[in-house]
Parts: sequence; C-alpha cells; structure tokens
Amino acid sequence: MLVLIHLALTFGMLSLLAVGGGTAVLHEMQEVLEQTYKISAETFVHVYSVGQLAPGPNMTMVLIFGFQIAGAFGAALVGLSFFLPSSFLCFWIGRIWNRIGDTPWRRSVQSALEPISIGLMCSGVYAVAKAALISPLTIILAVISFVIILFSRINPVYVILGLGGAGAGINYWLSLPH
Repeated sequence: MLVLIHLALTFGMLSLLAVGGGTAVLHEMQEVLEQTYKISAETFVHVYSVGQLAPGPNMTMVLIFGFQIAGAFGAALVGLSFFLPSSFLCFWIGRIWNRIGDTPWRRSVQSALEPISIGLMCSGVYAVAKAALISPLTIILAVISFVIILFSRINPVYVILGLGGAGAGINYWLSLPH
C-alpha cells in the first residue's frame, strides 16, 4: 500500500513540475526510479525509447514503469497521477490566461518560464544521453542520427529505427567469434 501511495505522490509531483512537457522531468524521474525502485538507467532508456516510437503522447512510458513496480493497478495509478494534475493545472491556468489577455504581467511570466522550460528539457536530454551513450558505437550512432535529423527532412522515426537496426547488427557482428 505504501508503494502505491509513494507512486501516486511521486508521479503527481512530477506531473506538476513538467513545465514545457514530460521531457522536463526525465532526470528526476530516472533518479527516483533508479534509487527507490531499482530500475536501471539502461531499462529507463529502453522504456523511454519505446515511448518515443509509440503513437500518442510519448510520456505514456510512465505506465510501463507503474506496471513494472506494482502491476496493472500501479500502471493505472501512475497514469492518473502523471496526467491528471498537469491537465487540471493547464485547464485552470488556460482559463485565467485568456482572461488576463495581453497584459505586461502575462508577458513577464511567459518570458520567465521560457528559460526554465528549456533548462528542464536539457536536463531530461542529459539524463537520457548519460544512460544511452555507453560506448563509442552508441556515441557515433547518436551523432549520425543528430546530423541526419538536423540536416534532412527524413522522419526521425525512420532514422532511429534504421540506426538502431544498424547498431544491433554491428553489435551482433562484433560479438561473433572471429
């Protein structure tokens, strides 16, 4: 029972801190999952990758963690805890935001939140990169995918799948006895 309460409180708080999107809380989420529930950084990256490729909101990956920790009820609880608080907050603030119009106060708040959002998202990217870039091959594949995504119009899903397949093939080839 305490695990469920902790899950609800943890993911509820992460929901409210996710300024700029779920990526903003990836670092904190990874640390909580690693320290409290012994979910490795490698598992975190794998689940995050699946969440990025799956259709719909990419943060549905939290359901997988909830399931791993406390089964189907844990998945449902984590889903509600992660998505409801921020949804209510956005709805409530959106109504106020429309009422205050284009006031100087509104512009000041928006200007203040922009660097906070960017910093939190960079923290999330760092957390994933730190766990995913574990060998020269993964670093090379990450740089190649970054360059392809940055300078072409190829769908990032195809780039990730293609280079992921290439990486798996290279790893398999390197593991064969020579």
